[in-house]
Amino acid sequence: MEVKIGVQNAPREIVIESSQTADEVQNAVAKALEGTEKLFSLSDEHGRRIIVPAERLAYVEIGEPAARKVGFGTL
Repeated sequence: MEVKIGVQNAPREIVIESSQTADEVQNAVAKALEGTEKLFSLSDEHGRRIIVPAERLAYVEIGEPAARKVGFGTL
């Protein structure tokens, strides 16, 4: 699952491939925005954790996993 995280006062967004479902990501965002959690954290497919202070979240875009294309002929 591709997740894009926009952080306030940061010029670039954070893009990760997460093994979590869309519902799990949405619940983590909701907890961070309602004040239940002070930190928004996700883990990517390689086990690395991304942690962002909840008050600095600008947006979170949850997408579908992109199919990886292999070879020179695929466009």
